[in-house]
Amino acid sequence: MSSLDLLAFAAHPDDTELCCGGTLAALVNQGKSIGVIDLTRGEMGSRGTPEQRLEESAEAAKIIGLQVRENLALPDTRLKNIPEYRLKIIEKVRQYQPHVCLVGAPSDRHPDHGNATRLILDALFYSGLVKIETADDEGGAHEPWRPSHILHYMQDRPFEPDMVFDITDTFATKKKAIKAFSTQFDVDNPGDEPKTYISGKRFFKNIEARARHYGHLISATYGEPFKYHGGPLPMKSSGGLFETKPKR
Repeated sequence: MSSLDLLAFAAHPDDTELCCGGTLAALVNQGKSIGVIDLTRGEMGSRGTPEQRLEESAEAAKIIGLQVRENLALPDTRLKNIPEYRLKIIEKVRQYQPHVCLVGAPSDRHPDHGNATRLILDALFYSGLVKIETADDEGGAHEPWRPSHILHYMQDRPFEPDMVFDITDTFATKKKAIKAFSTQFDVDNPGDEPKTYISGKRFFKNIEARARHYGHLISATYGEPFKYHGGPLPMKSSGGLFETKPKR
């Protein structure tokens, strides 16, 4: 497998679909190579089974057009920033050598989200250290690697974004990918399983409302917000400034 343009990390299957699915789909449409690594199988969720969540994530990956979708099977609700877990992430970063990484919010309503972000950020830094050794499946040594850019996607709780990506053309794809997680979202009949914070139609409508809000801020119909990690956004050209015309 060659290197990826962008690799997104998430605590649970469905986190990336909810938070940056439109952006991932737009970048795929632009010819970028995109992957997602889920840390857990979401096995402690109130609805669905780990097996169902994996099947749903595979279907969502097809809808978006991901080149890579993997699950590290770390323990749901027990994510810790420990060397064992960091090493699993480092192996994937070095394997796929992404130019850009997306990670979750710095803190959030769900404890797993903030815990996962801290774990991933440390792993991304340590992935560049020569004396931390990892190898591929055939025993060949990995080269150290750090992504050039890291962006936080917004999860349940809002933050002040540094940028908003126009997903007007891919919002329908985002919705379809989210609905691939049929045990979790937009559930008409909860059956024998409990209703949850995310399973009802109100939550699903809120996803559209947020996308419309952030789209409005950039004079688009739908948008997804991001915060740039690690300092100012470096630029070598002004191309992006001439591609957009927000009304402010």
